[in-house]
Amino acid sequence: MSADLQKLLTWLSPAFPVGAFAWSAGLETAIVSRLVHDRATTENWISGALGNGSIKTDAIILAHAHQAHGDPQAVQDLADLCLALTPSRERLSETTMTGSAFATASAAWPLVAAPVLPDPCPYPVAVGVLAGAHGIDRRDTLLAFLTATVHGQVSVAVRLVPIGQTDGLAIMAALEPAIAALADLCQHAALDEIGTVAYGADIAQMQHETLPTRIFRS
Repeated sequence: MSADLQKLLTWLSPAFPVGAFAWSAGLETAIVSRLVHDRATTENWISGALGNGSIKTDAIILAHAHQAHGDPQAVQDLADLCLALTPSRERLSETTMTGSAFATASAAWPLVAAPVLPDPCPYPVAVGVLAGAHGIDRRDTLLAFLTATVHGQVSVAVRLVPIGQTDGLAIMAALEPAIAALADLCQHAALDEIGTVAYGADIAQMQHETLPTRIFRS
């Protein structure tokens, strides 16, 4: 439906007031340490988080939150799981602050029976629950969420490496098939399929709070 597409384009737009632009999910640490320093290393870093790291974890939790949007206890359990899997203090702040902002901003599209959200509410849980409550297709929601997340990471690299707009766009285009494949996978994935091997990204998120100079909040 066009109305559903319009909501997704708005909700996952960089202009939607969740403050996502202020967070890097540890990418700033990788750039400062020169692990990420050009187009190839940027794409490799983001691709790793997408296929084997926190982005995939968030997508699986989002899919389950979408399905459980009418069950407050199930949603609370998913929020607890999401927070337990968050590897650093700053990432915890990132997901809860953006989640709260998303819930507040999306209230501009009222529901007859608004879902009960946990407090605090991680960002993927908030997106999944509210998209489900509005009857928006799960895969479409995943595709929009994953695309927006990848674009946000590319934006960090464009500004901070810097890699330039042309290389940033090339990375976005190159990762489109992986994004689509992950959306397909995560819409049916069990919670038991959550698991990551992106230890470098987790460590980068932990180290970020000790950087002497920081542009981003995580």
